[in-house]
Amino acid sequence: MSVLVFAENWEGRFKKSTFEAVSYASEIARQLGTTATAVAIGNVSDEDLKGLGKYGATKVMIVKGDKLQALEAGVYTGIVAEAAKACSAKVVILSYTYTGKAIAPRLSVRLKAGMVSGAVALPSSLSPFTVRKKCFSGKGLTDVVISSDIKVVTITPNSYKLNAGTGDAAVEAFAPAVNDADFKVISKELKKTSGKVALTEAEVVVSAGRGMKGPENWGMIEELATLLGAATACSKPVADIGWRPHHEHVGQTGITIGPNLYIAIGISGAIQHLAGVSSSKVIVVINSDAEAPFFKAADYGIVGDAFQVVPQLIEAVKKFKAAHN
Repeated sequence: MSVLVFAENWEGRFKKSTFEAVSYASEIARQLGTTATAVAIGNVSDEDLKGLGKYGATKVMIVKGDKLQALEAGVYTGIVAEAAKACSAKVVILSYTYTGKAIAPRLSVRLKAGMVSGAVALPSSLSPFTVRKKCFSGKGLTDVVISSDIKVVTITPNSYKLNAGTGDAAVEAFAPAVNDADFKVISKELKKTSGKVALTEAEVVVSAGRGMKGPENWGMIEELATLLGAATACSKPVADIGWRPHHEHVGQTGITIGPNLYIAIGISGAIQHLAGVSSSKVIVVINSDAEAPFFKAADYGIVGDAFQVVPQLIEAVKKFKAAHN
């Protein structure tokens, strides 16, 4: 018996959310008195695969192939399910990313396993297996008991610390049956962002809403984000009316994030938006409306016009960086 973790990669490279998932899985394995095995799909270097040992994986099963570089949820599900059977895994861990969201429910059905999506902490009990997640659009917490023999858990990015140590994982090739007929989705075009911090990986996020009054005013948001080494985000209405791209939309129907610092500028703070950002360690709100709901969730708030406050904040950050360089 072991704990299996799906080690998601992006064009052959692992990101922080993968290391968090491996750390999470290795801690559960330690508590169960067993080991954590990772399964990776795609063309990942042996060095990077071995590096998962620093986060607690004792073995990595790698399935390589050019056709597997783009996600096909059905094929990925089959591979992870076969890996789980091969190592007799009773617990399967995935990141709560787009890929994890696509695979986990299918995997649950394939393995006849109970599932918890978006876990925010280690299991509080292993018997019964009890995992905590957010509920009521992020306003509450609930403890979910999984009573099935096999358990599937997706872990919310930035909700669990990295347990980095030393050592290499053993790497072995894994060759489950993958038929051409299983590829039901054909990717004709892939558009990628470049030169920016990915929202799901960002430690700091600068976000703005309709209070910016138009897309032409986003320059100062991007400037502040650049100075802070942050990702940019937006509210749903802003994405819907085309001011910003949809991949920047955070909230209940967008991307769920949990950065160390979330700065919300000109966003009222509807419950749907809060559901996607409430895991942030520190929330700073800048809004001219003192009654904006977001202030109730904020750790720090500034009541003021964004067009006056943000430029002053930019200058303050510039002065601070100049003084410490």
